[in-house]
Amino acid sequence: MKIPVVRSHPRIPMLATAHLGDAGADLSASENHTIEPGQTVLVGTGLSMAIPPGYAGFVLPRSGLAINHGITVANAPGLIDSGYRGEIRVGLINHSNSAFAIEVGDRIAQLVVMSVETPEFVEVEELDRTDRGVGGFGSTGVAGA
Repeated sequence: MKIPVVRSHPRIPMLATAHLGDAGADLSASENHTIEPGQTVLVGTGLSMAIPPGYAGFVLPRSGLAINHGITVANAPGLIDSGYRGEIRVGLINHSNSAFAIEVGDRIAQLVVMSVETPEFVEVEELDRTDRGVGGFGSTGVAGA
């Protein structure tokens, strides 16, 4: 699949995966920011694209930024619908106790494009029964774990 991409900033690299078989392509910052502890900022990538119908883009954190610096995607995963044609912007949050500087060209997140179904939601009077039933958060965990 080929996805048309427009780069509006000359220092931003074209999207590509680092290795054959990788699912994610790095998104880079097209603007400088300093993220203070506990702060969330919206960072431009200088990229827009035409994701085809039947697919969506998911913006995910970069593991190195999250583990080493406490910087992650605020609404992970961010969702890019196929009809969106504006600039991809990434909400980043600083969970650390130190300010973190982002400069143009720094890799800030990764983009995964996946096939998605568009469901038709149908209202019914009741749902079928399952072994899990209405068990919610933590209901499938081992007691005491």
